[in-house]
Formats: sequence, structure tokens, C-alpha cells
Amino acid sequence: MFIFILASCKDEEPTPPEETDYSLCKAAGYDYDPAAITDYELVWSDEFDVDGEIDKTKWGYDIGGSGWGNNELQYYTTDLNSWVENGNMVIEARKENYMGNAYTSARVISKNKGDWLYGRIDVMAKLPTGVGTWPAIWMLPTDWRYGSWPNSGEIDIMEHVGYDQNVVHGSIHTKFFNHSIGTQRSGTRVVDTASTEFHKYSIEWLPDRIKFYIDDFNYFTFHPNRQVSCPTVGQWPFDMRFHLLLNIAVGGNWGGAQGVDETIFPQRMEIDYVRVYQSEFITNLQKG
Repeated sequence: MFIFILASCKDEEPTPPEETDYSLCKAAGYDYDPAAITDYELVWSDEFDVDGEIDKTKWGYDIGGSGWGNNELQYYTTDLNSWVENGNMVIEARKENYMGNAYTSARVISKNKGDWLYGRIDVMAKLPTGVGTWPAIWMLPTDWRYGSWPNSGEIDIMEHVGYDQNVVHGSIHTKFFNHSIGTQRSGTRVVDTASTEFHKYSIEWLPDRIKFYIDDFNYFTFHPNRQVSCPTVGQWPFDMRFHLLLNIAVGGNWGGAQGVDETIFPQRMEIDYVRVYQSEFITNLQKG
């Protein structure tokens, strides 16, 4: 009987592993070399060449002071806290009582005026400084096709918290990768002159990865297919159009983790330019 069992096991053919059907996966199955993309063209930009109000054909505002889901302290206004001056967009956070909030600031958005799927986005900016400041250059989905945050995604091109001066963060948030459950995917880089000089903060957003840059140095790449063999929308909701947001928050769960120094205000983030490039090759890229 023992010999029979051995013979039976020897005769069985092993089951071959199933091949992944990448047509069913997000951010997988593309065959291309990102380094070989040569056809990026400028499709949208603001050089901030005209002083005064921001260009309302390109930008709008998020307005309010409800804490913005992060227990932030500022009330976001419109032109009171954002304008163009000396060739730069200025976003200024101030300590002043307004609409029941102790601080004011601005959150400038390109929603429905600049919305993109894939591309290279460059923002040349000089950051505020001081404990309690929380500037960000980031992106949210325009249409929220996969549901409310974080299911439809968030791309943080640049975040900086004043209590950790000169440490710049780039992150993504999705259903399965987000800060509320401690699983966000992030990279950091020290920029010694983040608040005294202008630096270029960029992403290259491709169909299967997002590459983060500071001054053209790639310091972090989010590539979900390196983490799971067949990503789902829970790991990659980044196949829908997104828009830009530029803001300074005051305090909040992260920015105010070590309090707010009331003596530092006003504080400014200055933006020299915003440029968006897209590649026809990437726009038309198919799997396989």
C-alpha cells in the first residue's frame, strides 16, 4: 500500500502557476521605457507675469474654515490671501480673526480649468517657514469616479511641515494606502534652502507609476505593480483626471502636531510658475 501511494504521487503532474491576466489589473501590463519618452509638450501653464489678481481663467478657490478634515485652524479666502506680485503667485497665511477662525490663508485650485490624466507637472516654489505652517502642492480627482476620499486618490507633489524645517515629502493616498490607516506611500528629501530659495517640485505621472522629483532629482517612485502582482483600484485609482491645489494650512493634525508659533505670521508661499506637459505616446499607450 505504501509503495502504491508513492507511485501515485510520482505520476501526478504538477499544476503550472496561472499567468496573470494584466488586462484585469490596474497599473500593470504596459511595455515601455519611461526614460525613452521624448515627446512631452507644454499643454498648460501660468508664469504669473501680470501683477494683481490671479488669472481666473486658470484658477479658482476653495473657500471656508471647517477644519478641512484635518482640524486645520485657517479660513480659506479668495483674493484677500492670494494674488500675483513681482512675477510670483503669493499665498499668504495670516494671524487674524475671520469668520470664527483665528487665521486666514488661501487654497488655490485649477479644478475644471486645468484637469489632466498623466503628464509631467512642474511647480517652482519657495515655501513658508515656522512651527504650525503646512504648505502643500497637491492633486485631487476632479470627478471622484471611485468614491470619496481616499478611494479616488490623492497625489501630494510637495508637503512641508514647519516643525520639521527643510524636510520635503511626496506621497500618494488610495483606499489601501493612506495616512488614516498608516499605510500611505511616501518619500522625503532634505532641501536646505526650502524657505529661502525657489525649488522645482515635480511629478511624472505615468499609466503604471508616479515619479516624484525635486530639482529634477527622482527621490521617490510609487509603482504598485512592484508591491502586488495585480493592482486594483484600491491601490491605483490614478487613471482618471486630477487637478492642482496650492495652499498653506495652519495647524492641523500634522502641521500643528507641535503647536503653532503665533509670532511667525504672516507667512508666504511664492510660486514662480506652474507648467504641465503631456506626451502623445503616453496618452495613446496600450497594454501588451
